[in-house]
Order: sequence, then C-alpha cells, then structure tokens
Amino acid sequence: MPKHTGRGPRRRPAPVGAAVLVVLALAATACGPDGSGAAEAAPPPALPRPAPTSLGDLAGWKLEDWGRFVADSGFANEVAPGFWSTARMAAAKGRPTPEYPLTAAPGDDRPATPPAAVAATPQPHPYGPAGAVVGRLFVTMPQGDAACSGTVVSDPVNPGRSNLVYTAAHCLHDGKGGNWLKNIVFVPGFNRDGQAVRGRPFTEQQAAPYGRWTAVRALVSPTWLKESGVGAHHQYDYGIIRVRGEGGSGTSLEEAVGGSVPVWFNAPRDQITSAASYGYPAERPFDGLELDRCDSPVPPARLSFDRTRPPMYVLGCSMTGGSSGGGWFITKDGKPNLISVTAIGNRTPSAHLAGPSLQDQAKQAFDYFAKNVK
Repeated sequence: MPKHTGRGPRRRPAPVGAAVLVVLALAATACGPDGSGAAEAAPPPALPRPAPTSLGDLAGWKLEDWGRFVADSGFANEVAPGFWSTARMAAAKGRPTPEYPLTAAPGDDRPATPPAAVAATPQPHPYGPAGAVVGRLFVTMPQGDAACSGTVVSDPVNPGRSNLVYTAAHCLHDGKGGNWLKNIVFVPGFNRDGQAVRGRPFTEQQAAPYGRWTAVRALVSPTWLKESGVGAHHQYDYGIIRVRGEGGSGTSLEEAVGGSVPVWFNAPRDQITSAASYGYPAERPFDGLELDRCDSPVPPARLSFDRTRPPMYVLGCSMTGGSSGGGWFITKDGKPNLISVTAIGNRTPSAHLAGPSLQDQAKQAFDYFAKNVK
C-alpha cells in the first residue's frame, strides 16, 4: 500500500464514504495463559513529570522520560499458542464502548445538535487483502473474554514491514486503579466470509485468514493511566501495540496483510470534510463476526470535557461495543489516513461515536514507540 511521506504541500482530502472503500480495494498490497483469574491491580506508574496534556508539557519530556514511563507501566502479555480458538473468538463479548453523560458539566464543549444518525453497514465480502488492515483485537478482562477493533498502521522506522497496531487505550488498560488486559491478540481481516450463521461454526481460514498476532509491547497515553471515569481522559484514549506472528515465521504484519495505513497526526480540522469509521461491533443488533463501517458525509462535530485538551471528533454511527479502537479514516492525497479511533459514544437521542483528535501527545508517543520500543 502506498504511504504518504509527509513531504510536499497538503491537499484538501476528498470526501470518503465509498471513496475509502475504493482506495482500500485498490491499494492491495496476572492471568495465566488459560485466561483464568485476574491480577491484582497495579498502581499507575510514577510519571517523571506531570502527564503531558499539551505541547508545553511535552517539551519537558525527554527520551529517558518516555523510556521510564514505558518500563514502569509494567506491560506483560503471555498468551499460549492457540489460546484464541475459533470458538473462543466467536464467543468473545464486545469490550463496552463507554457512554458519556448527556448532561454537560462546566467546561464541556458539546455539539449544539447531535450528529445525524448513520446506520452501520457491513463491509462487502470478500474483504480482499487491503481490507485486512482492520482487524479484531481479542483480550481477557477480569470479567472474561472480550474484543475490540484495531488498525495496522505504517511504521516510519520500518517502511513496508510494520508490526504496529493502533487502537483505543481502554482496549488495552483499565486506566487509573486498573491494570493491563491479558491475552492480547490481534486478528487482521477477521470475518465469517458472509457464509456462516450466528451459532454455527465457521472455518479457521474465515476467522483468521492472516493469522493471529500477539502483542509483545504496548503503550497507552500517560494521561490515561492517571485518570478514571468517563470524561476528559478519553480525549487521550489511544494505544499502540507491537505484535509478533503466532507462527514465528519472521514475516511482518504489514507483509502478511498486504498494506498499512499512515496516521495523520495534527490533522487540520478544517481539512476533514467527512470521515468513515470501521470496527467490529458485537453488542446487539451486531454479533462481532464481521467488519462494519459508518460513512459520514459531513465534517465531524466537536466534543470536549476539558477545553484545554484537543477536542474529540464526533460522528453519527450505530455501531456498538466491540467497535472500540476501530479506525477513523479520511482520504488524503488519494490514500486512506487514520485520524482517530472509536473511544466513547452515546445512543440517545441519536447513536453516535466519539474519538480522540491525535495531536501532540499522540504523535510524540507514537514516534517514541516506533523508534525505541522493540
């Protein structure tokens, strides 16, 4: 899949909707291993400086600060090969997409009018290799097995050989007072090939056509580990994992699926005229067994719980729990770019989702992770 280098003038992105699908179609290219029990929640790591929420805060963070933060966060992920069987994946519940309160609090910035309802529609079958950049992320919570969504993103350090997956922080860690989730495995292109019916078995090739990829390293927003509840810290609800193929072949994730999507950090809001969100919703009326999308023909609305932080994007979309972490795409220079991931939502008065605007903190975290966390 062609990648944008970031050089040259930026052009106004074209509306997406079906355009993203065309681009994707053409761009082919703790718990123990048994999942039982839950580790006692570890205290959040002591940050070397206050959690960065602005460019000014980030200016104080040095390379060693990020290194200490990643080391102190205590990520570990032991998954027995074959733990996520086809039956176990099919039975996993959707990781809930947190619902934020409708009543605004002082300092909130809410859409004056809720976004127009957009019904999620299934990705046409067969997905094809390029569609596999989106996948299902399986995890074990203290309450049991669950699933989110994620996207294969381009690695600037290893062009063409990325092993990086972008998702939501709450798909990896419970936040303040919580711990890392367990048994984290990414399955790109997960689908039932439009043939199986809920409750009936489907094949290994349908469930994991590009294999299973175990998370070996992870990073979530420093702010995410220091705050709790549903609110301002969701404005930094992003996470990154580095994965390794379960079979140990040495092939990268990007090579296996045939492509990746660049992340457009600090995307100018006035250049985002439309967007499309993708994910694997698993709560009713969905079942999590195939990829769905919402195509918004209008610019995303704004949502802030803290106006000093980057305002979230808001799109009308009927997707439910399990879609958390799914990528939001725009078409830039003829190619899909990721600008956000599903973080929170609300189903009244019209169903909509909100995702973080990936600004300075997200960019510095990604740059550090790609260059230094192997």
